[in-house]
Amino acid sequence: MSRFANLADKPKASPKSQPQPAVSGIEEGVTASASVSPPPRSRSRAGRKAIAAYFSPEMSLAMHVCARKHGLSLQELMAEAFDDVLRKYGQSPVGE
Repeated sequence: MSRFANLADKPKASPKSQPQPAVSGIEEGVTASASVSPPPRSRSRAGRKAIAAYFSPEMSLAMHVCARKHGLSLQELMAEAFDDVLRKYGQSPVGE
C-alpha cells in the first residue's frame, strides 16, 4: 500500500475554482509593492544542501525497508552510503 494512497481519494481543486482574495484600498491596475519572503526553514535544514536523485520503485522500497529494519531514518542511511562511496574513491568521509 502506498503511503500516499489517501491522496488519490481527495478531489483536485482547479485554479479557476479558487476564490480570488479581495484587496481593499488598492485601485484596479495598481500592484502592491509587498515584499515576498521565502517560508522559514526548519533549524534542522539550516546550513544544509539537498541532494536529489531518481531511483526505481524497487530501490526506493529496499532503502526504506533497510532504514526501518535498522532503526535509521532514510537520510541517515543515505549519509552512511555516501560516506562508503567517498571511502571507496579515496575521499575522506564527512560523517553526517
